Amino acid sequence: MKKIILFFALFICLRSSAQKIYGIVLNNTGDLLPYSSISIKGTTIGAGANVNAKFSISVSPGTYTVVCQHIGFAAQEKSITVGKGEEVNTSFVLSEQKYTMKEVIVKTNGEDPAYEVIRQAIKKREEYNKQVNSFQCELYSKNLIKLKNLPGKIFGKKISEDDKTEMGVDSTGKGIIYLSESNSKISFQQQDKLKVEVTSTRVSGSNDFGFTFLTFINLYQNNVTLFTDKFNPRGFISPIANGALNFYKYKFLGSFWENGKEINAIKVIPKRAYEPLFSGIINITEGDWRIHSVDLVLTRTTQLQILDTLKLTQFHVAVTDDVWRVKNQLINFDLNQLGIGLGGNFLSVYSNYSIDPSFPKKYFDNVIIKYDTGVNKKPKTFWDTSRPVPLEREEALDYEVKDSLFDKNSDTAWTQAKVDSLKRKQGPLKPYTVIWQGIDRTHYSVTNRYDWGVEALLPVLEYNPAEGFALNINGFYRKTIGKQKTRLSIEPHVRYGFSNTHLNGWLDINFRQRGLDEDQKIKRQLWSFSGGKRVSQFNRDYNLSTLNSSLSTLLWGDNYIKFYENYFGSITYARRLENGLRLSVNALYEDRLPMDNTTDFTIFTKSSIKITPNYPFQRIPSQITRSQALLLSATVSFKPGQKYIQFPDRKVSLGSNYPTFTFNYTKGVPDIFGSDADFDKWKLEVNDDVNFKLAGLLKYRVAIGGFINNRSVDIQDYQHFNANNSVLAGAYVSSFQLANYFVNSTTDKFFSFVNIDHHFNGLLTNKIPLIKKWDWNLTAGANALYVNKDNHYEEVFIGLENILKIFRVDYVVGWQNKTLIHSFCIGTGGILGDHINVNAVDPANTIKF
Repeated sequence: MKKIILFFALFICLRSSAQKIYGIVLNNTGDLLPYSSISIKGTTIGAGANVNAKFSISVSPGTYTVVCQHIGFAAQEKSITVGKGEEVNTSFVLSEQKYTMKEVIVKTNGEDPAYEVIRQAIKKREEYNKQVNSFQCELYSKNLIKLKNLPGKIFGKKISEDDKTEMGVDSTGKGIIYLSESNSKISFQQQDKLKVEVTSTRVSGSNDFGFTFLTFINLYQNNVTLFTDKFNPRGFISPIANGALNFYKYKFLGSFWENGKEINAIKVIPKRAYEPLFSGIINITEGDWRIHSVDLVLTRTTQLQILDTLKLTQFHVAVTDDVWRVKNQLINFDLNQLGIGLGGNFLSVYSNYSIDPSFPKKYFDNVIIKYDTGVNKKPKTFWDTSRPVPLEREEALDYEVKDSLFDKNSDTAWTQAKVDSLKRKQGPLKPYTVIWQGIDRTHYSVTNRYDWGVEALLPVLEYNPAEGFALNINGFYRKTIGKQKTRLSIEPHVRYGFSNTHLNGWLDINFRQRGLDEDQKIKRQLWSFSGGKRVSQFNRDYNLSTLNSSLSTLLWGDNYIKFYENYFGSITYARRLENGLRLSVNALYEDRLPMDNTTDFTIFTKSSIKITPNYPFQRIPSQITRSQALLLSATVSFKPGQKYIQFPDRKVSLGSNYPTFTFNYTKGVPDIFGSDADFDKWKLEVNDDVNFKLAGLLKYRVAIGGFINNRSVDIQDYQHFNANNSVLAGAYVSSFQLANYFVNSTTDKFFSFVNIDHHFNGLLTNKIPLIKKWDWNLTAGANALYVNKDNHYEEVFIGLENILKIFRVDYVVGWQNKTLIHSFCIGTGGILGDHINVNAVDPANTIKF
């Protein structure tokens, strides 16, 4: 009862002390003008109208001049007096902007006067981009995503009514699927120092923290990034970029006056389609040549990726006599793919600018966005009295319904009724689904909750001549234990070869700990224990695609991957530090057994003659003999300059502008547990992705290494290089596409290799008629390795990616010790293909945590 009374008192207090100005914005024919900008003259305090053109500004008692703006309409001012506790209702009726065609000197070549305005703006661009050394401001943001259309099936899977209910949409598949608000303080200093402190956030139907965009879209930069380079890794060329006159045409629409300042309205027109260019309106002030406001659009024909259309609206205001900053920013977007229609907007309102504030020492650190501890605990009354943009009716209803359901379903007490409800929702166990879909279940209990399941059997069915068809049964049991957020994972594995009738089984046990320590530093560490009997590839550093190898063997008799059995035990400890440093140490013992071929079955009988022995015959003369090896390995990986988002309970990396440096040292320890291994091997590797914007994205990997001691080295412990003899491409920037398996494997004192893969992302291909329409992009690169003058390999390639948004085709020319080879390789690459790793080469012992 005490809490209820306290809440009621707080509610009354908030309501009784609030003053606000609210209303609606219309044009002179009575139509709504949504997303208009409303501000208090002489300040940066203001608000934005919502989609229904309604606005609301919370103010202190007093008299204010309120200014309403909408691009394409003349601004209107009103003097409004607000008393204590008073709410003043007003409306703005805006007339279409009447442009004045001022006197201009028409050049002999008939050049439009817009070009001279743009030239002046370009001259001032760099000055305004770096005019302010530092600033602070407050940010309110509202992010909305709506589902406009939902097909009956996606990838053959039916969308049930329960699925629609879970997404929060109606029976027709329409409705809001994401709605959030947040209040933040932004601090900025030149040299790209930035900190966003999120003070409050609200997500409809959730207690999550939502997401807050880092800062404004800065059109004073030559190359403009829209929140993420996924919309176009090349960026978009600003209409006032240094080279903008080479990309845009301009048309002078006229000028208008606002607050005693003349503003030129310029229409922006791309010179060519399929270039990363805006179209629309940019308004530039006369004399000082600043951006006043913009209304710009991007589409598929301007190299917008993922989305179909994106519209950017900005209003800039004076925050001092000589400094203008963005006040309102709105992003509207639409997407239609696979029958799914999405739309939404990201609205940002900036206020209370402070120019050149003094920041405490070490104020800017590696945390870019920081969420306060109680950031998602604000009551509804707080949002009702603080948001500068009124909720639309649909949004208010979304909060009401989804928050009510969330409160009902997230009762902290795990009652038996709640457990029974979750069990019913999960449905009965269907054992037959293990064949294709697998089993993924949660055991709900008042006191003991855990996840368990079995991976699908058919997708991991393999074929090789040593085992014939090999069935893999991979299970898992996962449970969070203790208050330290430790995740226990137990993964049993069983493998049966139908031809050699060998049954192998092993067990992985992992303890992963994630979270923050007392000093709010990242605390991530892992202990991993594995043991049993298993089948391994001879190239232990990287697991090649078994799907690729199985198909190659069955169809053409090309059994590229070679296997051996081993009894083994392994212990790994890994830790990740906040400064970008990752450490891992591993002790591995293997008792290695040979595996000979037991079948020569292929779908086409004549292909069976191509089957080769099940050992790396390219480097050793005969099958391996049984041996033992004890290996100690340490890996240090460092990516300096890491930036983070800090939530109250965790940190999330935003990456870094620096490359990753990785050093590995492996020691073969002799005479312990019968170990025959006696060697020392090292490798130093550097890799990174470098975005050159308009010039494309470069991915590279460079490594050097060698054997300090090679007294006793089994073929499993050689330095292997990731070859590929299949028409299906190996993993890019990790493989040599036409190199023969094991031919270059070595125990020499020194080796080196380099992989370079450049994605032009529309450069050059956007000038070829059909290719630019299909949105195919050019790729090119080279791979090379060198051991000695008798052991080296080089290749170059050129290709196209984003074919059907998934595929990539390269023509590769290689030289194996001066012998010329060439072929086509088909892989995945593009908007969707970059996230598909069918042909990937995965590190066999990589620890991910």
